[in-house]
Amino acid sequence: MWNEPVQTMPRARLSALQLARLQQLVATLYERVPFYRDAMAGLGVTPGDIHTLADLALLPFTSKVNMREGYPFGLFAVDPGEIVEVHMSSGTTGKSVVDGYTRRDIELWSDVMARTLDMGGVGRDDVVQNAFGYGLFTGGFGVHYGARALGALLLPMSSGNTFRQLTTMQDFGSTVLTCTPSYAMFIAEHARDQGIDLAALNLRVGFFGAEPWSEGMRAEIETKLGIRAYDIYGLTELIGPGVGAECPEQDGLHIFEDAFYPEVVDPVTGAPLPDGEQGELVLTALAREGSPVLRYRTHDITYLMDGPCRCGRTSRRVHRLMGRDDDMLIIRGVNVFPQQVEEVLLRIQGVEPHYRLIVDREGSMDTLTVEVEMSESMFSDEVRTLMVYERRIESDLKSALGIQAKGVLVNPKTIERSEGKAKRILDRREVTTHA
Repeated sequence: MWNEPVQTMPRARLSALQLARLQQLVATLYERVPFYRDAMAGLGVTPGDIHTLADLALLPFTSKVNMREGYPFGLFAVDPGEIVEVHMSSGTTGKSVVDGYTRRDIELWSDVMARTLDMGGVGRDDVVQNAFGYGLFTGGFGVHYGARALGALLLPMSSGNTFRQLTTMQDFGSTVLTCTPSYAMFIAEHARDQGIDLAALNLRVGFFGAEPWSEGMRAEIETKLGIRAYDIYGLTELIGPGVGAECPEQDGLHIFEDAFYPEVVDPVTGAPLPDGEQGELVLTALAREGSPVLRYRTHDITYLMDGPCRCGRTSRRVHRLMGRDDDMLIIRGVNVFPQQVEEVLLRIQGVEPHYRLIVDREGSMDTLTVEVEMSESMFSDEVRTLMVYERRIESDLKSALGIQAKGVLVNPKTIERSEGKAKRILDRREVTTHA
């Protein structure tokens, strides 16, 4: 496997490496980044207080708000002249999060993404069609650097222009596809509409991330594209893709622990939780130079998995993400994640994996409507048949979620498609309240 000595490092040796890197990181941040020095001082902590990995719990968290307040260079830990590349989040809800990379950071990114692709069997003989977005978004460049490190033939397509994506797959014999899972579904749908036989292509494996997706969605992608689909994980705030990935066992995401230390904490209190207990994933960038991050609150909900993996890698795994606490809907006191709805819908024959959750308020009562596209074959069915399907959707959702939701079938291709992250939720409650 790629960089096998690191990926199979004995746990005792790995823990010693993590502690040494954590102590160096804390000292660097205390000395060079005023935000962290002030945050540590507020907690009464100094670098000399970090003696074990458990002492990480003494240190302050970092939030997206903190990173935006530091825009553009406030959280950099090196002189600006050492930064060779910058990436940013979209900044749709405020200032962007800025991630600065030194040359060594780019080497680290190349290494962890080479590990990611190698887990799915990608090598020099592969043709990697990279349909993650380029530009300031980290997705495209992360895959780009990893594929280049492996020596694979790289097609830097970026997202969009789906017709060209398909013709390129045909003409260049692409064996690997990388993109968001929702865009993979869109590619499969477009191929069907254009009469392209996906089984005749050379595609054999895909790497998908940047949005939560369910096991049901994985099965749909694997069936429609005829590939094996791997979940990958990363954040702009840490490095981009390359924080973790699935191995061939597809039993949780291996976190590349020599570079990123994982914790799971109670989303409300911030207290560390034991392995197996569900909470919010918190990550510390142990090996970054340009903009290292201490205890970043990801808002991703998961749990740390216990026990070794059959693949031989010694890094800890987290369960595939169950959703984000900032995407979680609270409907009449019940927590609802879009992925839960997705799992229900994908078990119902005749509907497509394109859906939207509409949350509204009638008087003092919250309501949930789930719009889901019917398949082309269902489109010609009688109204009575469609009503039966809607009642089935409502019944299955009630059983899975414990609340009443209204199921509404809509015509094929009426729910907006996305070439990036899918938009699943329309929450009208605040608009209604202030109307």
